[in-house]
Amino acid sequence: MSEGKIILIDAGSPQEMEPIVCERGFADIPLAGSTLGKLLLERLAPLGKLGQVMIRPCLWPSDELIANLEDGGSVEIKLDDGTVVLSFKRDGSDTVNSQCELHCSTVIRYPWDLIELNSMIVGELTENKINGTIRENVSIDGFIELGEGSVLLPGVYIEGNAIIGKNCKIGPNCYIRGNTTIGDNCHIGQAVEVKNSLFMDKVSTGHLSYVGDSILCSRTNFGAGTTTANLRHDGKNHKSDVDGTLVDTGRRKLGAIIGDDVHTGINTSIYPGRKLWPHTSTRPGEIVQKDIKSS
Repeated sequence: MSEGKIILIDAGSPQEMEPIVCERGFADIPLAGSTLGKLLLERLAPLGKLGQVMIRPCLWPSDELIANLEDGGSVEIKLDDGTVVLSFKRDGSDTVNSQCELHCSTVIRYPWDLIELNSMIVGELTENKINGTIRENVSIDGFIELGEGSVLLPGVYIEGNAIIGKNCKIGPNCYIRGNTTIGDNCHIGQAVEVKNSLFMDKVSTGHLSYVGDSILCSRTNFGAGTTTANLRHDGKNHKSDVDGTLVDTGRRKLGAIIGDDVHTGINTSIYPGRKLWPHTSTRPGEIVQKDIKSS
């Protein structure tokens, strides 16, 4: 993917990003009402006017890094393992500085990094963009983007910022908080609470569910009463199994990472930090204590 002088380097489908990248490329991951790749192209547009930028979509450059690149010369930025994540060749400059720092930029290594990035981007909204319908008795305490054909039904309470895509049905009587993104053609229904999460397209959580600090990929359907736990009893950081190794996520609150086309039975309870691979399912009343992988 490229736009003028900005080129996104194909990052492949790293195993650490499963089950999010099982059926999509890294740059195609939906995020904050767009995709990671498109958002990067927009973010780097000022640099594209000054020279050629090559970036891996696993890097979200901070404002400080972009400002430093605008004021400096050609650079090459590497991670500790030597991977080049950003290369900027300023027009007319032949000298390359390989000592440039990341300056608080976000490196996306694992699915839960997307939760943090989505929250950061959505949290930066400063105005409402309403193209859908807001019925009476809806309360909004923050800024929202509401897509065409979407409707907020009576009793919806949004606390914080939210991006809601096209043709969504939200409510009645549901609670959305934190900085949350909901994709196109989604249904968030009666007595559902969603907190600081990322929903992709065609996700349905129809009634009586709680989804906190989680990612739900496309066409996921949560049966009534499905609950994602997001806090350990001891308050410590969550750990997640990545290819047989427990990885410290760095997060005190982390819900579930749900792949595409997952269906849960009614009253499913999911332990914190668990992952469900695409096309998997649970039975009514099931307690998900370990990751569920595709057979």
